[in-house]
Amino acid sequence: MGTSLTPEFWERFAVLLVLAVGLTGVLAAAFDGLTVRLLLRRSHMLLPEAPHRLDRKDHRTSVHC
Repeated sequence: MGTSLTPEFWERFAVLLVLAVGLTGVLAAAFDGLTVRLLLRRSHMLLPEAPHRLDRKDHRTSVHC
């Protein structure tokens, strides 16, 4: 017992397919942006600032003989 696929079916199928592809693209872009934002925030939080050599108070000038 076979059924034939009507033009109405193909029209609905095409509309749903385009909507699914569009929604997937939008969600992928949103999650990519969120991931980049979180990675940048984490990298700024984890990296301590390096002390500047000229700002150290215990630095002595070198003596040449």
